[in-house]
Amino acid sequence: MSETSRNPRRALSRALTRIANADVAETLAQQSGATTPEMSRIGVTGAPGAGKSTLIARLAKLRKVEEHKIAVLAIDPTSPVSQGSILGDRIRMDSIADDPDIFIRSIPSRRAHDGLTDNTADLLNAMEGHGFDEVILESVGVGQAEYTIRTLVDTVVLVLLPESGDAIQAMKAGILEMADIYVVNKADLPGAELMAAEIAQVAAHQSADDWTPPVISTSRDDPNGFAELDAAITAHTEWRKTHLDETASRRARARYQAQGLLSRRIDEIVDADSSLLDLDPQGLFDALIDKLNPKSRGA
Repeated sequence: MSETSRNPRRALSRALTRIANADVAETLAQQSGATTPEMSRIGVTGAPGAGKSTLIARLAKLRKVEEHKIAVLAIDPTSPVSQGSILGDRIRMDSIADDPDIFIRSIPSRRAHDGLTDNTADLLNAMEGHGFDEVILESVGVGQAEYTIRTLVDTVVLVLLPESGDAIQAMKAGILEMADIYVVNKADLPGAELMAAEIAQVAAHQSADDWTPPVISTSRDDPNGFAELDAAITAHTEWRKTHLDETASRRARARYQAQGLLSRRIDEIVDADSSLLDLDPQGLFDALIDKLNPKSRGA
C-alpha cells in the first residue's frame, strides 16, 4: 500500500513542502503537464485584522458537506528582518484542524509582495488530484493594489471591517473592483450598516453578465451571515459555469505561473552571481550601478 493511500494528508504535506523549498529547475522537473482543474478555488482577501482566518474556519465547516472535502492554503507574511513567518493563520483555524475532511496548510509569503507567495500557482496545482472539491486561498493582509489573487481563483471574497470608510475610497481603483462577493465582517461593531451601504453602491457598478456582487454582513454570534456567504459562493460557482471562458482563465493562470518562475530564476541568478564574485548582494548591486550609471564613474 502506498503512502498516499495510507495517509493522504501526510503525503500531500510532504509534496507541498518539497514544492515550497524547490528551486526553479526542481519545480519545472516536478511539473506533470497541463491538467484539468478539479477543485473550485475560493480566494479570501482583505486588510490586516479583518478576521479572514476566523471567517475561513467558519466557512470551511459550512462548505464541507457529505463526501465534500475542503483544503485551505493560507499565506502568512514573511518578516523582512528575520525572513521568518509565524504562520498564525494556522493557529487561528485550530477549531477545524482535526477535521478529517479539511486540510490546512500555511505558507510564508517569502519575497512576494502581491498578498500571496512566489510559488502559489505551483502549490495550488500540486493540490489537484488529491480528492479535494474546493480550496480556500487566504491572502496576506492587503491594500488597494494587491489583487493578483483574482487570476488564481474562481471566486474572490473581499473581507472588510466597519469604520474603514477612508480605506474604501483608497481601494476603489484596485482590489475593491476585483471582488465577486463583499463581506462586512464583525458586523456587530458600530458603523457596519453604513459600511454595507457604501459597499452596496460600489457593487451596483460592478454588475456584469447578470452577476451583481452581494454585500454580506457577518459577525461571530450570528450564523445567518455565514450561511448567506456559503450560499453566495455556491451561486457564483454556478454562474461561472455559463458566463466565463475557462480556457482564457487557465491561460491567465499559466502566464502568472510562468512569470513567477522567471522572477524566481532572476533572484537565483543574482544570488549565485554575488557568491561567485565574492560580493554580498548589496556589493553586487553597487557594482552593477557603477557599470550602468556613467556619472558614477566620473564621466
